Amino acid sequence: MHPSAPPAPPEIHREINVTPLIDVLLVLFITYIVIIFSRLVADVQLPAPDLETTPGPTPHQIVLELTADGEYAVNGQRVPLSELPDFLTTIFRHRPLKLLFVSSDPSRRYAEVIEAVDLAKGAGVDEFAFMPGGGAR
Repeated sequence: MHPSAPPAPPEIHREINVTPLIDVLLVLFITYIVIIFSRLVADVQLPAPDLETTPGPTPHQIVLELTADGEYAVNGQRVPLSELPDFLTTIFRHRPLKLLFVSSDPSRRYAEVIEAVDLAKGAGVDEFAFMPGGGAR
């Protein structure tokens, strides 16, 4: 070779190296086998629910209405504002889902609605759903 001649390019190998591909396929196959085997073998034993302490489903939802005449009603039953916290506490004490639907007449002020929601929150209600349209149907 002449000293000023460029070095010869390295040889190009045109073969695919399949070893990494086989390794990946082997790992996927073993993972698949382990998952299938664990689904067949693993048997989950759950205790039966205690029927005495499990609360039953509630038959209806509780709706707090702020009527146009300035009154408050819970599912159609009129309740004075002063008695509303105790009334709601009695209703929601043993209910698993403490959700109260609030419906207000459009003529009621926003502050009155917030006051009623605040009283309900103090009575133990965790979640509120506001009903559009200004009245329960």
